[in-house]
Amino acid sequence: MNFAAVFHRAQAPYSYAPDPDTLILRLQTDPGVEQVFVCWGDPFEAGILGGAERWQGRRQPMPAPLALEHALWWTIELRPPYKRCRYYFELHQGGEVWLYGEDGFAAPPADGEHPACFTQPWLNPADIPAPPAWVADTVWYQIFPDRFARSAQSPVTTPWRDGPVTNRQRFGGDLRGIAEKLDHIAGLGVNGLYLNPIFAADSVHKYDTRDYEHVDPDFGADADFAALVDAAHARGMRVMIDAVFNHSGARFAPWLDVQKNGPASPYWDWFMVNRWPLDGPLRDTRDGRYYSFSFAPFMPKLNTNCPAVVDYLAGLCERWVRDFHVDALRFDVGNEISHLLIKEIHRRVRAIDPQVYLLGEIWHDASPWLEADEYDAVMNYPLRRAITDFFGDPARSAQSLGWDLYRCLGMYRRQTVRAQFNLLDSHDTVRLITRSGSEDAFFQQLALLLCLPGSPSLYYGTEIALPGGHDPDCRRCMPWDKLGEPQNAACMDTLRALIALRRALPALRGDDFRFVDTGPGRRVCCRRGDVEILLNAGAGPWTLALGGEVLFARGLGGPAACLAPGGICIRRDPHA
Repeated sequence: MNFAAVFHRAQAPYSYAPDPDTLILRLQTDPGVEQVFVCWGDPFEAGILGGAERWQGRRQPMPAPLALEHALWWTIELRPPYKRCRYYFELHQGGEVWLYGEDGFAAPPADGEHPACFTQPWLNPADIPAPPAWVADTVWYQIFPDRFARSAQSPVTTPWRDGPVTNRQRFGGDLRGIAEKLDHIAGLGVNGLYLNPIFAADSVHKYDTRDYEHVDPDFGADADFAALVDAAHARGMRVMIDAVFNHSGARFAPWLDVQKNGPASPYWDWFMVNRWPLDGPLRDTRDGRYYSFSFAPFMPKLNTNCPAVVDYLAGLCERWVRDFHVDALRFDVGNEISHLLIKEIHRRVRAIDPQVYLLGEIWHDASPWLEADEYDAVMNYPLRRAITDFFGDPARSAQSLGWDLYRCLGMYRRQTVRAQFNLLDSHDTVRLITRSGSEDAFFQQLALLLCLPGSPSLYYGTEIALPGGHDPDCRRCMPWDKLGEPQNAACMDTLRALIALRRALPALRGDDFRFVDTGPGRRVCCRRGDVEILLNAGAGPWTLALGGEVLFARGLGGPAACLAPGGICIRRDPHA
């Protein structure tokens, strides 16, 4: 047995409670392990620990595992009757039997002794992450405000542009313009609105905040924001805004005061200045005079360890939730903000509205931020990469996509996965159609996105396959005058159908996910409860086994149910 391949710890995602009555255990092993049992029970079944008790536990087989590329994941749900659990594992391979506990491996002794057990002391409800349930039922639509829609009240008169843009051009998209287009957004079936920063800043992108208290005049006034939220709510849409708390802009009043008064400034501790005075030319902050976002001198880093900063920023969030009734906050550069700040924001906004959704922008494993008192979920860039890697490399097999999907969907607790913000592109990435290279791959990725566990997000313009390369090209103006063109109308119809399917089928919003091995090649088959998702990413036709009710099809035809290359078939699972 390959002992080095076996892993478990009594922490998520290997041991955790999805609810106050259930305990989920996962054991990772080498692919050669043939069977696993878990021996579990209440820690005090045989008496008080440290006495003469001889605890044995109940021996229970673990269900068939999920297969990753180099490992197996064995998972079981238990319901400890007294909300605490002690357990170890029994592994079988090639006629050998090994026991695995907190202190490692041991052969089964003749006297029935066992290794030191793993323990979950108590399933405390307060310690169980519980993201708002509405998130799993939400399909988001992300808007970069300056480039989305411009009302007649916008102060900017630059001609609306079709094609590449720069980050210095202002086109005058505003909040009233967004409000005027809510019927278009709702008509897609979308029920969540995510806005890039809207508060006063000097740049087009607004990630260099000048005034956190008020909407940027380029976008309108505070009253316009309140009206937009009300109009979105009237259409059944939740609203999420960007909280840019890792850094401020160069003209944020406290930073100007620090630059003027140095250590005498009452805001000196609000930032991370390492050397005073701030003399000399400054192209970036690599010389260490102060910390900033990505070495950008015009984005000084806020000291989110400072109690005054924590109180100020948490107070802003309270105001946005209380006065504007926003439903969700997305935290920019969410991995550099102190845990202290996020915990305080979580505590204070949940006291106002227990259903507020807190989302972190974190591009890597975010486990430390996903306990019960910080973020509910993060932007799922690992999932985006898994999908991108498969569709961008014709040499990759469908099985490799399955391994990657299992890995991404298994990174966190089940309830967290349901609330993950799943995306294929954004204001920070190449647009989906440009990266896909073909309309077929574009729609296949959208179908997969809308059929996976989590909360899917569409970047504005995706409904008409708006192209765009790296920033700033991914921030083009929305070409409203082209929506009626036949190709764009057909694209919107396809996307509407996929969104409607997701919102209509509980299986597509639930937890169950199985990847089916279809053999060598690029024929993708996923099962979500009683729904089967089939994508032919290969070069030849795929004759499907008959059966099941077809719910959505693209490229499916013929008496033999032949799925063409680039085709999609979503149907009731004939094998269920």
